Order: sequence, then structure tokens, then C-alpha cells
Amino acid sequence: MIKRTLYFGNPAYLSTRLDQLIVRLPAVEKNADVPEEFKKEAQATIPIEDIGIVILDHQQIVISQALVAKLLENNVAFITCNNTHHPTGLLLNLDGHTLQSQRFQAQVEASEPLKKQLWQQTIKAKIKNQAIALSVAGKEIQNMLHWADEVKSGDIENHEGRAAAWYWKNIFRDVLAGQAEFVRDPVGDAPNNLLNYAYAIIRATAARALVGSGLLPTLGIFHRNQYNAYCLADDVMEPYRPYADLLVRSIIKESDGMLPELTPAMKKKLLQLPAIDVVLEGETSPLMIALQRTTASLAKCFLGEARKISYPLME
Repeated sequence: MIKRTLYFGNPAYLSTRLDQLIVRLPAVEKNADVPEEFKKEAQATIPIEDIGIVILDHQQIVISQALVAKLLENNVAFITCNNTHHPTGLLLNLDGHTLQSQRFQAQVEASEPLKKQLWQQTIKAKIKNQAIALSVAGKEIQNMLHWADEVKSGDIENHEGRAAAWYWKNIFRDVLAGQAEFVRDPVGDAPNNLLNYAYAIIRATAARALVGSGLLPTLGIFHRNQYNAYCLADDVMEPYRPYADLLVRSIIKESDGMLPELTPAMKKKLLQLPAIDVVLEGETSPLMIALQRTTASLAKCFLGEARKISYPLME
């Protein structure tokens, strides 16, 4: 079942009773940035079992410890934002799978050749999805498909970097009205702000799926930054990034090439990401469910039960 993503951008009191999330709003205006059902009354409830991600984006939100515990018990990814409205914290369940200890051990003991092969599969899938995203934008993709086919174990020739240079040069070129050539930079100009927010959503969804599969998000197959607590989430989300890119592209196109600010309304559009349909092994499912299947297949690879990660392929 697809889980809900809840975004709170106004003052609220969040608590729990009988496995329900209880929301009390000090004042609800018609344009208040809260889920639609919460605008009808000062107090509303939603079953915790239906929630997948909670995003808190206001400095005057109060949440009870009992609710935090129940959210984590139900493997909800819990994201907090700072006073500039950027995601800064991600809280996850420490006990997400009955065989977690066994899977942690298999993950820790994974051989370097296995991890290099898994990274090869990951980059192949990422470049292929980038190529399809470019084809949707009417761009040349033969070089991208060639680079995808040429990726070797561990991507020792850095085909990911070659593909990225071509991809970012072209993916927004025709929709940015009068703008200079786009440069992907996390601290760069718009639409980097939209991409950053979209990637944060996918990252949280990936981390949640990893915990649910009994894996440790910190230990990556390629990413190894000692200051990064979600290296494995950053690994497995790579082939999913182009879905965010196309969504951002469509937002810019709808804005007639103008660069939208990261407003509450814009965040709501980006929060659609976990629910968009993707195709994995011939089956269509929401992105959140596909990520669960991806991480479950990765766990099997660590356990020696499989040799291939299941990644979606754009259509």
C-alpha cells in the first residue's frame, strides 16, 4: 500500500491517541499550508499506519514524544527543516526488520568485487534513465546509451561523470527562458533549489526503504563520506533522480521558462514524487513501492541470494 507524505508548514500541535496522528491547529486560514482535510476543523486525525513520510517545516510546530515513538515504530521517515525551509534532519527507525542483525552482518562483510558490480548496475540504470529523460526533452541520446553500455565494474572510467556533463547541459536548455546554461550545483541558482528539495524527498524515501529491508543506510556500496550518515541511500537513489528532474522540468515549462521559487505550493508539487508511477521489471507501481523492491533486492545481493539490484526503467 502506498503510504502518505504529510507536510506541515504552519504552526501545529501534533500528538497521538489510539494509533492516530492528532493535529490541532491554533488558527486555520483558508490558505494555510496544511493537508486539505485539516483545514475543515481545528482538530483532525489520520491513521499512523497510512503514513510514510512526515515533513515539519515551521519553527512553531510542537510534537509529542509519544507520537515520535509511534511514527518510528511504523517506519515513518521523519524530516525536519530549518528556518530557511531546507531539510536538515532525517529520523529513522533503528529496528526496521526482524532479521536486521543478520542483514547488517552481510552488508558489513560484502566483498569489494560485489560492491563494484552493484555500483556498475546502479550507474548503468542511472545513465539509461537520464537518456530516456533527455529523449522526453527531445535531445540526442545515442552517446548516453553508449556510455551506459560501456560502464565497467566500479565505473572505473567514470562514465557517470561523462554522462552527467552532457545531461545537465541539455535537460533544461529549451525550457529556461533567456537563462544562461544550467549548471548543477547544490548551492547554485534556481532550479537547483527545486532539485535539492526533490532529491531530499527521494533520499528520505530511499532511507526509509533501506531500514525496512534490514539494511544500514550509513554503509554505502560507493559513497563513503565519513560525514554522511546516508551513504547507501545516496547510492540506491541514483537511478531515481531523473524522475525528479523531469518533474522539475515540467514545473519550469508550466511557468513559461521562469524560475519558480520554492514556495509552499511548489513543495506540494514536489511532494508528489513518492506517489508517481514507475515501471520496475514490467510492473507499474508508485516510486515509494519501487524503492522498497529495490532495497529488498539489494539485501538479497548482500546475503548471496541474488546478483542483481532491481531498478526501474523510465518509459
